[in-house]
Amino acid sequence: MPDPADRPLLGKRVLIFTGDIYEDLELWYPKLRLEEAGATTTLAGNQTKTKYEGKNGYPCVSDAAIDDMQAGDFDALVVPGGFMPDKLRRDPKVLQLVRDFHAAGKPIAAICHGGWIPISAGVYRGVRVTGSPGIKDDLINAGGLYEDASVIVDRNHVSSRKPDDLPDFCRELIRLMIG
Repeated sequence: MPDPADRPLLGKRVLIFTGDIYEDLELWYPKLRLEEAGATTTLAGNQTKTKYEGKNGYPCVSDAAIDDMQAGDFDALVVPGGFMPDKLRRDPKVLQLVRDFHAAGKPIAAICHGGWIPISAGVYRGVRVTGSPGIKDDLINAGGLYEDASVIVDRNHVSSRKPDDLPDFCRELIRLMIG
């Protein structure tokens, strides 16, 4: 029988955005790590049961359509990087979901270029954040308080810069979700 302490997120639900040209490790590492900790994850893309190719060629199939998602059904949101966030941030439903997670004080975890989505949702003003050096100016121009660190946690926001930061990113997201 597994020790319940090994599965501190049992009963928690996490929404993970997906789409074409997502950063492979930034989606799969958190998904598997969160599931290992007991969480149930839902990969949501523009359509249900759609196959998306990662930036490095690793595929994933969405579990659900973003349009059918409600922040109230989840305990946290993960926003992987890659080129996917640049397309998804143009979707009003994506932005509203991020605003709803933010308003509810639920964890929003963005890594690398994933920060583009909270930027476009307008939830980073006054928040300490990090991200890919490629979006540093975007983070600052959105009112974020940029720091170059492997992980930053500010209230309900967790942010990291790149795949190398994934161990810190996941550890802090899990810690935040445990409370």
